[in-house]
Amino acid sequence: MGKYFGTDGFRGEANVDLTVEHAYKVGRFLGWYYGRRNPDERTRVVIGKDTRRSSYMFEYSLVAGLTASGADVYLLHVTTTPSVSYVVRTEEFDCGIMISASHNPFYDNGIKVINEKGEKLEESVITEIEKYLDGEAEEIPFATGEEIGRTVDFSAGRNRYIGYLISIATRSFKNMKVALDCANGSASAIAKNVFDALGAETHVIANDPNGTNINNGCGSTHIENLQAFVKSEGCDVGFAYDGDADRCLAVDRNGELVDGDKIMFICGKYMKEQGTLVNNTIVTTIMSNFGLYKALDREGIRYEKTAVGDKYVYENMAANGHCLGGEQSGHIIFSKHATTGDGILTSLKVMEVILEKKQPLEKLASEIKIYPQVLKNVRVKDKKAAQDDPDVKAEVERVTQALGDTGRILLRQSGTEPVVRVMVEAQDTETCEKYVDQVIKVMGDKGHFI
Repeated sequence: MGKYFGTDGFRGEANVDLTVEHAYKVGRFLGWYYGRRNPDERTRVVIGKDTRRSSYMFEYSLVAGLTASGADVYLLHVTTTPSVSYVVRTEEFDCGIMISASHNPFYDNGIKVINEKGEKLEESVITEIEKYLDGEAEEIPFATGEEIGRTVDFSAGRNRYIGYLISIATRSFKNMKVALDCANGSASAIAKNVFDALGAETHVIANDPNGTNINNGCGSTHIENLQAFVKSEGCDVGFAYDGDADRCLAVDRNGELVDGDKIMFICGKYMKEQGTLVNNTIVTTIMSNFGLYKALDREGIRYEKTAVGDKYVYENMAANGHCLGGEQSGHIIFSKHATTGDGILTSLKVMEVILEKKQPLEKLASEIKIYPQVLKNVRVKDKKAAQDDPDVKAEVERVTQALGDTGRILLRQSGTEPVVRVMVEAQDTETCEKYVDQVIKVMGDKGHFI
């Protein structure tokens, strides 16, 4: 991760950590960089945004920077992150930009840059952007005369993405009562259209964005609202998206949560039965639940583990040819159809399993047992020193031996705070608490606490 760009773009509080000047300079650099790479063709960049009040401000700043560097900019307006990725790779754009802070509150925002393949931008280019932001790179010339860029309304690109999603469905959703929580975000412009077109009786909540209510008590970070709605309205299934709709969590008709781990199991098992689970492998992160691995072992499905972040999941999938991967949080990647997590696509794939197997979601999810998990954040003077302390490592090994094949322990350093996260999964919460506290006590006894 760089100074400004993390695993999911440049994110921070609007006009505090991420300013209009930053956005303008990012636009200036990208317009110049891609123009230099393809000097014989006009650079084409597509931009999408979520519903935050500041998204318009950043859109205009990026457009000013890009056109000043000679790029033509195509505006998708309010749309989802995966739709930007889709449009970039199918319409031959040089790159795409999504303005969103995903599941963060409305006062935050972010800039996600997507390369010409529809994938997250290469670290080498991010390093060059950061040098330019810090004034450590050469000055970029302004375009003049006919070389100055222009803006183009490209809402047609979003409509093509909607059509693409509809084409993926294998069956009509007729007679299915489906609830959608759009988080007052990007999905508001797309999700209901897709489910309606497929014949579902669609009920939507958190579908009235006003610029400040994105993720506010709704969406995948506040699943309790959808749980209550599904039960009260007698829906067959519910799906909740986050602010930019690149993740999805599901709710069965009893109001029970079906998280990303359960979704990966349900879809992975079905894909294996259909002969479409390439390499018989699912890519997870180290934070996936122990219960997922036990269930995959039982089904004879292999798995690989990456660092936390859908970026790392996709890198593993692309390098090894795997077709399914994701995170507990609901970032699920179906690489046959997308190069990023796509919440609406994920909900369509879950619907496919429900309809093809003729089983309700609760029955499909009952085949995986999610283990209780306790995670505590420990503020320390030095993250690496605390995690690598020989006595801490020895205690972790003792816990590992004690748990055997009934659970696991994981220590992970925060990428942004002076914090080591201690997580234990076991067959009951009391066991989790006991072992987490044992490891934390050793850290304290060794003087690592702040």
